Amino acid sequence: MEKNIFQKASLLEMRNITKTFPGVRALDKVTLRLKEGEVLALLGENGAGKSTLIKILGGAHSVDSGEILIHNKFTQLSSPAQAQGIGISIIYQEFNLIPELTIRENIFLGKEKTRKGLIDNNYEKERVRLLFNKIGLKLDSEILCSALTVAQQQMVEIAKALSLEAKIIVMDEPTATLSTKEVGKLFSIIRDLKEQNIGIIYISHRLDEIFEVADRVMILRDGVNVGEEEPKNSNRDRLIEKMVGRSIESEFPKNNIIPGKERLRVENMRAGTKVCNVSFNLLEKEILGFAGLVGAGRTELMHLIYGVDKPDSGRIFLNGIETRINNPRDAIINRICLLAEDRKRHGLVLNHSARENFGLPNLKKYFRFPFLDKRKEQIAFKGYVNDLKIKISDHEAMVSSLSGGNQQKIVLAKWLESNSDIIIFDEPTRGIDVGAKYEIYQLINQLAEKGKSIIIVSSELSELLGICNRIIVMHEGHLKGEINDTSTITQKDILKMAIS
Repeated sequence: MEKNIFQKASLLEMRNITKTFPGVRALDKVTLRLKEGEVLALLGENGAGKSTLIKILGGAHSVDSGEILIHNKFTQLSSPAQAQGIGISIIYQEFNLIPELTIRENIFLGKEKTRKGLIDNNYEKERVRLLFNKIGLKLDSEILCSALTVAQQQMVEIAKALSLEAKIIVMDEPTATLSTKEVGKLFSIIRDLKEQNIGIIYISHRLDEIFEVADRVMILRDGVNVGEEEPKNSNRDRLIEKMVGRSIESEFPKNNIIPGKERLRVENMRAGTKVCNVSFNLLEKEILGFAGLVGAGRTELMHLIYGVDKPDSGRIFLNGIETRINNPRDAIINRICLLAEDRKRHGLVLNHSARENFGLPNLKKYFRFPFLDKRKEQIAFKGYVNDLKIKISDHEAMVSSLSGGNQQKIVLAKWLESNSDIIIFDEPTRGIDVGAKYEIYQLINQLAEKGKSIIIVSSELSELLGICNRIIVMHEGHLKGEINDTSTITQKDILKMAIS
């Protein structure tokens, strides 16, 4: 008879882990236990200490105090290579792929298979093929990683982790960019790994996933373990309250906004097979959602509207007047902005300060020949820091040091300062915790109330149903349907439209 998960042998124990950075105690005597074949969900808001804890497990950070035991043996983890060597694999939320290398080269980097002193390319290609078959991924292993979508990069990272044959796998927001079908495949992989007695630490802000995949939940808040739960004996509200330290009446703030007149109309937009003669309109004060699986063409459509890519055909009307948008500069002039899905690559300059990132699209406002009026820029930025509740101790802090939620708010702040009328959010809450999500939703509602027109592309169907006035569903570049009353529709109904 198969052992109950809680009767299985101990795989990992992290005892009283404490870690302090200058001015911040990131972890305070945190204890984590993981058994063979167990999925432990690690929950907490951004800044709760989750990333620090897994970086300690992955050998990227040292501990100030505490002990780590693997198979009941004390272990010193001094480097990522050492952690990998003893069977620990970390799939970080921020990918570790080298864009200039192929998929195969990234997967085998540092562990190349050689034959007679040369890399055995054929062996590596076959190994990648088998790994891809296991996760249902159809890609040429010789493609450069720079050519991959965010979702494809995520699946490659999963394949890379599986190639290490680890005994402990940490998955940090593994489904943030995956379609429903891909998520289902990932969960199937996780079940297979459990049967092999592999222990998994699963980090996600998507609570529905936790109840589906986790055996046990551990919750961090402000660097402290505030409790553990068994999903079968818990519920969403209980987990949220422990995470944020307060009760949240609803995940989605109420929206009683009545949309106004037409602001944007797109007619017969086409770009190869990615976008196929799509037409839609957007009203003043409206929050319009776009649903669909990965590859549906939603992001590609937004790139056409914003001028990132050029369409084969199609027309754009702004306030009833046909308008040509040949590049993002044209879009900005016409008061359209895009908050890209990958905010770190396309929305921020990571080695610049928060203030500098805020000012980049607004330099004309602060330019006083021949100098930049930094004081004026700082005053404007301070206003947004207060209004958007951006958690930052120093305006000159590198934006790379901020949490995902605060990074997203800085991207939003810079576009609000540009006074855009149409704001396109592509996966606005990717990798953002429940509390920060609620704040983002409130901001979106406030923008609509002030007359802004909002487009939201999201893989979270509950998000679209919770905050949008109307939802458009796409499939393989085609518009498959439009939902005008979100109160009478379910996630299942949207999925049926998205896969048909």
